[in-house]
Amino acid sequence: MLPNDTRIEIENIVAGIILEGRTDHCATIRNSLCNRYETSRVVKAAFESNAIIKKEQAGLIEAYCDKHSFWFKNLPGEDRYLTRGGESKVYLANDDKHVVKLNDAVYYATWLEYINSILLHNILFTNTSYRLLGFVKQDNTLFAVVEQMFIVADALAELDDIKKFLEFNEFANIRRNDYANKRLGLILEDMHDENVLVSSETLFFIDSVFYTVAPEKT
Repeated sequence: MLPNDTRIEIENIVAGIILEGRTDHCATIRNSLCNRYETSRVVKAAFESNAIIKKEQAGLIEAYCDKHSFWFKNLPGEDRYLTRGGESKVYLANDDKHVVKLNDAVYYATWLEYINSILLHNILFTNTSYRLLGFVKQDNTLFAVVEQMFIVADALAELDDIKKFLEFNEFANIRRNDYANKRLGLILEDMHDENVLVSSETLFFIDSVFYTVAPEKT
């Protein structure tokens, strides 16, 4: 079950409320975008009509990076490249203890959706939390650069175990590997054995895609 303070923090993100007292870059950028744009209430809708908004938000993020020297300049070399997921290029960090992921937010209609997804992941999956290192531009495309603990799996994640864990945390299976917490207004997609690893009998959610929707009234 979700603690009450966790629930309140999620509700604030879903509602587009400014996160008070947060000074990290991720929350700061999110708060700045929330001052100008509404938080999404639909899942993967209106990608084309939101293209202009996403471009505007990218411009604001680039301006933030210019002002706060938040362009990331120390990407691992190609000899550290591991794989490319659906939305990320993944590198082994130079310390061999983390992975560095480049994400262009292709799964999200806006950059605000992506930033919210990172924050939600960090709230719910603390053992694989992301640290936003900065941004880069490659071939005129903006990428977020995030760091995450490198997990070495020693077993295959069972879908039933993933389901039980998420149901304990108030997420219901809505179709295949997708889940929803309708009360909080969250959709969580693609929770299968490539995005969830097992190490020492512990589940590690390494890749998540959260969307915010209108919470169900109770």
